[in-house]
Amino acid sequence: MRRLFRKGDRVRSKIDGKVVEVLKYIKKNLVEVMWFDLEKKEPRTNTIEEDKLSKAA
Repeated sequence: MRRLFRKGDRVRSKIDGKVVEVLKYIKKNLVEVMWFDLEKKEPRTNTIEEDKLSKAA
């Protein structure tokens, strides 16, 4: 398992360009991430493949 990111890291999603925070690794290549939805004014969580994420500047 590669684990390119640590818990709490801010990373950029290659899918839609959002900056998300890493919560935890679920499986071999899945990462649970969280971001803040400005329209609904609440945090959202989702699982994304590790390959679809890159380091945020």
